[in-house]
Amino acid sequence: MTDSSLPAAIGAVATLHGEFRLRSGQVATEYFDKYRFEANPALLRRVASAMLALLPEGTEVLAGLELGGVPIATAMSLDSGLPAAFIRKEAKDYGTCQAVEGSDVGGRRIVLVEDVITTGGAVVDAVGLVEAAGAEVIAIVCAIWRGEGAARIAALPHIPVFAAMTKADIIGSRSAAA
Repeated sequence: MTDSSLPAAIGAVATLHGEFRLRSGQVATEYFDKYRFEANPALLRRVASAMLALLPEGTEVLAGLELGGVPIATAMSLDSGLPAAFIRKEAKDYGTCQAVEGSDVGGRRIVLVEDVITTGGAVVDAVGLVEAAGAEVIAIVCAIWRGEGAARIAALPHIPVFAAMTKADIIGSRSAAA
């Protein structure tokens, strides 16, 4: 990461302490409230820049997952000029009745954009929706990998996962500052 102070800045704004149930069902005593950094234009720009550096060659569309991946994918799109798409949790039952909105992803090489990943359950669901729309998912990028070990999603071993930061980066930046 070229922005070495980013984990500390994210940690200062977004780390909450208490008892939090994660989407995966796990319970955490530390929670990274992504909306606190996504709502901060300066931090969002820095996160988007760090994530753009992780994009693989051949990326054609940035696809943000509802809800947290959408502002990051939009910021990345603004910075890079790459088109953006937005992946709902499920197809809506009105209007266009689509799960994938924005840019057409059919036949294109896309990168899924997510805010925080622990086990990747929401990403697995999104990959199915995007592939059903005719896209090829070539990678997943996230702002924070809070899972154990190297960033990877067990149910998607063929798709690389790249993280701008890890939970350890954020915790370590706080320890170093103390």
